[in-house]
Amino acid sequence: MSSTAIATVIKMMESLPEPVQDQVVDHLREYLEDLQDELQWDSLFKKTQQQLVAAARRAKQEIAEGHAKPMDYDQL
Repeated sequence: MSSTAIATVIKMMESLPEPVQDQVVDHLREYLEDLQDELQWDSLFKKTQQQLVAAARRAKQEIAEGHAKPMDYDQL
């Protein structure tokens, strides 16, 4: 985020009563934590993308060759 954007947010926050500022900070903290989690998930997903593609290809090949059997959900 640019320093101009941060300055804008600070000005907006300064116009609010302190209890409301605290609420906004709590919401921002939760939002930023969620964003960080999503970024981490995206990074991990990208790192495993090739393995996922390879596993899907193997599964399709096993199905085509008749080596796969339907999953029995009652045995889970």
